[in-house]
Amino acid sequence: MSREYSRYPLVGVGSIVIKDGKILLIRRGAEPNRGKWSIPGGMVEPGEDPDYAALRELREETGVNGRVIGLFGIYQYVERDSEGKVKYHFLLLDYLVEPVGGTPRASSDALELRFTGLREALNLDLTDTTRQLIMDLLDSGFKPCGGGFIKYVNRGSQSH
Repeated sequence: MSREYSRYPLVGVGSIVIKDGKILLIRRGAEPNRGKWSIPGGMVEPGEDPDYAALRELREETGVNGRVIGLFGIYQYVERDSEGKVKYHFLLLDYLVEPVGGTPRASSDALELRFTGLREALNLDLTDTTRQLIMDLLDSGFKPCGGGFIKYVNRGSQSH
């Protein structure tokens, strides 16, 4: 199934890794939002548990192995084209992940990787969902369901 102009919203996952008070970010190598900074993540494969998908994507993009602590929040990304048609629609399950090994390195869909302070990260060219997630982390701390359910973070979506 194509990610662009999909018939249904697609399910993605992200890994929120904090080490020494800094969050792990990658610079995206693929659309949407190529070149922007975000947490590591990707799509859930058919039959795959979302928490496992978050760990798989983390390992593939960064070389970091992790252990899921819990779900932080669910975020929605909707992008419309110039005609108002939905080009991308993702529901993103973002998990808190404890790093347990591996050597951090950018790979797969990541152009770069860095650990950065939460407030400092807000000065980067972040994806809309990552910016909202970091603001939620600053508000609620590093605890499960601190981000709430469902965060609508861009103009292309409709909030309730």
